[in-house]
Amino acid sequence: MPTPENTSWVILAGGQASRMGGNDKGLVELAGRAMIEHVIDTLEPQTSSITINANRNQERYKTYGSVFGDHIQDYPGPLGGMHAALHHLNNEWIGFVPCDCPQLPADLISRMAEACQSDTDIAVAHDGEHIQPVVTLLNRRILPKLERFLANGDRKIILLYKQCNMITVDFSDQPNAFVNLNTPQELQKFGQEL
Repeated sequence: MPTPENTSWVILAGGQASRMGGNDKGLVELAGRAMIEHVIDTLEPQTSSITINANRNQERYKTYGSVFGDHIQDYPGPLGGMHAALHHLNNEWIGFVPCDCPQLPADLISRMAEACQSDTDIAVAHDGEHIQPVVTLLNRRILPKLERFLANGDRKIILLYKQCNMITVDFSDQPNAFVNLNTPQELQKFGQEL
């Protein structure tokens, strides 16, 4: 069973950030600091194991911790980072958060871990209205299924989850925790609200 102590957590910063004008989202400044710093600040009190999945600017990301890139070319999206993490890390349970969610819950990891049962393949955060498919905790037993899925050219994360024993974890008490900043306009608006 997963616990905050035996899970490893990965910040997904491997995308193209096309909606952010091609700027690397994790390194875009929010309130005077790189966005990934806000994510790290939230995760560090919750876990001793944080790594970063990045395909660009790896040297800059290395100033924040251990970094690994996708094994699959052409930016397959979050699933590419999850696939690489399952090859890079040895933990039975690996969690993921995006680099552009600066308000993640302070109890994210404990709540995700506590929700899992022995037969859970994937636990996904739910904000009360929608699942947050990139805020997830998964068991490494899904790797063969994930590899087949990617080999077929599939990239839609929810389609993979539907093939697995997925549970949702209720964070409806913190619906704003999963605000993700994809565009310069969202970043500017959010910065003004901080």
